[in-house]
Amino acid sequence: MTRILFMGTPDFAVPTFHALAQSNALVGVVTQPDRPAGRGRDVQPPPVKIAALKAGLPVFQPATLRTPEAFEQLQRWEPDLIVVAAFGQILRQNVLDLPHFGCINVHASLLPRWRGAAPIQAAIRAGDAETGITIMRMDAGLDTGPIIAQRAIPIHPRETGETLHNRLAALGGELLLDTLPGYLQGSLQPHPQPDDEARITIARQITKEDGQIRWTDDAAAIDRLVRAFIPWPGTFTYWNERLLKIHAGAPTDGRAAPGEVLARGDSLAVGTGSGLYVPESLQLAGKKAVSAPEFIRGQPAIIGSRLG
Repeated sequence: MTRILFMGTPDFAVPTFHALAQSNALVGVVTQPDRPAGRGRDVQPPPVKIAALKAGLPVFQPATLRTPEAFEQLQRWEPDLIVVAAFGQILRQNVLDLPHFGCINVHASLLPRWRGAAPIQAAIRAGDAETGITIMRMDAGLDTGPIIAQRAIPIHPRETGETLHNRLAALGGELLLDTLPGYLQGSLQPHPQPDDEARITIARQITKEDGQIRWTDDAAAIDRLVRAFIPWPGTFTYWNERLLKIHAGAPTDGRAAPGEVLARGDSLAVGTGSGLYVPESLQLAGKKAVSAPEFIRGQPAIIGSRLG
């Protein structure tokens, strides 16, 4: 039986973990340390740790894999293969070289498009028609390793970061199970990624500040940003120097100055660089999220004002 070590941390990695745990010999799980999360900033275990403990598997949570002590723990497991899914740390060459079958990664894009930390959000923001899962053998580069398998899915017209994340997470576990037997038997050989520079894109790490809406962008781009950043980091603007979160909306035809708020029936619309954006759910700092009609009833002065 192939001895497999799993490395993963967030919700995205859990379906891959379950797929491995049900049909393979997992010897251990490596995940990120417990960290503060949520409104109360209480220390929370990562989702993969919760799943691993329920399955009765040993869990290792090093702050970094760069220490000799961390590497010695990996060696003690004597893995034949390391499977990685959204682990959150770069693997050094000594770790990549440790297992006989190497380290393989479950990545949420059709590489070489959207290498990097946030491929799901990047695909929606770019207006891509499809994305998918890539199983690759890892090397020292940023998602540059040879491809073992890929499977594509369409991106729905009103897709959000949350819905696409969930579909890709499930697909990752399915494709890994379909791929592993052939890879371990040698009938499925990794092949280099295309080196066409036009096809290579990078999805950098997202920050909360990236969620600020630029009303000079066109309405379709703003719509993609809002959908891509559901549920995190969310999108926002400013009204009378107060933070105003936009949780949902849609683009439409029309014209107004960027950031100008117009009445639209019992709702509102905001001018952009091209077209109008119609927020459907808004949340003023210190208040709860409400529908656009509810917001106007409570804050009628927003009509005719300028956001940004």
